[in-house]
Amino acid sequence: MHQVHIPREKPTAADLVTGARFALTVAVAAVALADGPRWLLGVLAGSALLSDFVDGRLARATGTTTRHGARLDQEADALLILVLSAIAATDLGGWVLALGLARYACGALFVLVPPLRTPPTRSRPWCRVVAAVTGIVLATVVALPLPDLAARALVALTGLLLAESFAREGVDRWRAPRPPLAVRSGTVLAFALVWLALVAPAVRHDLTVSALLRLPVEVLLVVALALVPVRRVRTVLATLAGLLLGLLLLLTVLDASFQAVFDRDFHPVGDWSYLGPGVGVLGDSVGTGWARAVAVLAALLALAVLVVVPLAVLRVVEVTRCRVRFSVRAASVFATVWVLCAAIGLPVAGSGAAALTVDEVRQVRADLADAHAFAREIDADPYADRAAQDPQALLAGLAGKDVLVVFVESYGRVAVQDTSYAPGIRKVLDQGTAALDTAGYRSRSAFLTSPTFGAGSWLAHSSLQSGLWVNSQRRYRQLLGADRMTLTSLFRAAGWHTVFDVPADTHDWPEGQRFYDFDQYYDSRNVGYAGPKFGYAQMPDQYTLEHFRREQLAPSGRKPVMAEIDLISSHHPWTPLPSMVPWDQVGDGSVYDDQPQSPTSKQVFADPEAVKRMYGKSVEYTWQALTSFLTTYRDPNLVVLVLGDHQPHTYVSGRNAGHDVPVSVIAQDPAVLRRIDGWGWQPGLLPSPKATVWRMDRLRDRFLDAFGK
Repeated sequence: MHQVHIPREKPTAADLVTGARFALTVAVAAVALADGPRWLLGVLAGSALLSDFVDGRLARATGTTTRHGARLDQEADALLILVLSAIAATDLGGWVLALGLARYACGALFVLVPPLRTPPTRSRPWCRVVAAVTGIVLATVVALPLPDLAARALVALTGLLLAESFAREGVDRWRAPRPPLAVRSGTVLAFALVWLALVAPAVRHDLTVSALLRLPVEVLLVVALALVPVRRVRTVLATLAGLLLGLLLLLTVLDASFQAVFDRDFHPVGDWSYLGPGVGVLGDSVGTGWARAVAVLAALLALAVLVVVPLAVLRVVEVTRCRVRFSVRAASVFATVWVLCAAIGLPVAGSGAAALTVDEVRQVRADLADAHAFAREIDADPYADRAAQDPQALLAGLAGKDVLVVFVESYGRVAVQDTSYAPGIRKVLDQGTAALDTAGYRSRSAFLTSPTFGAGSWLAHSSLQSGLWVNSQRRYRQLLGADRMTLTSLFRAAGWHTVFDVPADTHDWPEGQRFYDFDQYYDSRNVGYAGPKFGYAQMPDQYTLEHFRREQLAPSGRKPVMAEIDLISSHHPWTPLPSMVPWDQVGDGSVYDDQPQSPTSKQVFADPEAVKRMYGKSVEYTWQALTSFLTTYRDPNLVVLVLGDHQPHTYVSGRNAGHDVPVSVIAQDPAVLRRIDGWGWQPGLLPSPKATVWRMDRLRDRFLDAFGK
């Protein structure tokens, strides 16, 4: 780094080299967002690091060291480290971002905390060494294919060095002579941020201007903290209060996001695992590069909130402490106004932060208690003993039948009633019913209440299979680690060949194989698909069905097959959408290469009505593919249970749409349908608004009662 000797106003040659480092840093970020090659990242990052070595020596050699150049050099170093840490975080985890944010977090701390504002009286060469080492280590991790453990160890060690360096500078600043505290614009901003953090929880379900103008009673806590006489105790308490406010602000954003997607609040126990898949779904709408950029930006903002809000609280508390008499009077007036507003019922009296804190604590306690209750439900399986003694008896009514459990992605009640796109889907279902009748099939339909909304298909799958209400990610993880009979494991024990066909999956699923106990697992990698990707769907539903038929239903001399098949062409973002082709031309999927890849998701999501229209078209396509499959390959020994997994997102289904999804049983054998006469389901594929409604987890036991002996 430059030594500060001679003030100059014009940029020097060294400044131009430093400026080049900014340009190289931007190039590194651009290559990373575009998923560029590692070698190019290494060349650009190495060039940026080399410029850091050159500019200081050039400035000293030419006698042009300046205060401006020194500051410019520091900011260039900080930006490069931030970009490299963000890139490394995509592979090693979000914690790596701490290295990039350290410079900015400590800078904010030094500005907002009065005792730390004064720079140390002497510079420390060790700081420059640590900054250089940090850049080199991050560039190495980004550019070279290091073993994961080695990369994590290098970055962790570098983080310790960086922490020691900033901690030592903080100590030096604390010991330096301090100027008196003054009220500046930073204090106003700090107060505004604290006010926003206190008000925000009240608007997580209804963002309105009036909600933002509420008077948060928790602001009195600031005055209470300012009255704490011991400085260190006051600082610790203010920091803890700031961290709590920062967490509440993040929870407010998460609650609003989950309400928009899942029609429920965020649960601190278990829901964190949704964030990763959420980036993948976003990538299908805006592109992988932009989705990663949004994810990195969101992580940076979250870390910034957890740093800046505590600093803001510290600033406000110290300012209040210096003007304690005025602050106490102002707090008395505020409290009086708040009590009067609350007494007469004016909505301006708020306590959103306190209410959210209580809600989250209650939710965590409820989730922890529910874990014990759910464990008892898992163990209490009324069919476990019968399945262990004679599994064939529980499935006697399906002996010799091929049984398919088909989930249609995002196929909810809104698809068949009370929406702009429902008429088109109803028409396809009516046409499908007629075609199935002509081919010798009969069908019965009703509704099931799904445990999830908008996403989380696996919760619905496990609820149906296990006969348990799996309405949270925490319950799902708990169930997959337990020993519970599923429909698939029962069919396998009774002699069926069991298959899971999950075309959305891109990796192995050992925990699913252990829990569901299937014989064969198909995902996007092992079905021989050579065609284009259609939005989220790795392949069209027609290809999924045709490949399954060729591999599982067509061979002769086989055992009966039981399979769960996921049809995902109706998955968000519902574009581009494939078209049906003749079944004998499906082949390896290359027939789809000539189908148009438009409209794009960007074009569709620019128009809310177009989003709904494309959702409806996607459901129509899936049902056309399924009914055409059944009528083309007529099979008297086939039994199909087809159902939705959950309702689509709220921007398609609307508010308060409920969790109901249609369900149908399709078969040619009249004996199969006679066994479910007692269910009260309606004829055909289209259930009416008054059709029977069961909770999804209840279907397993009713299914076993109907088809057992």
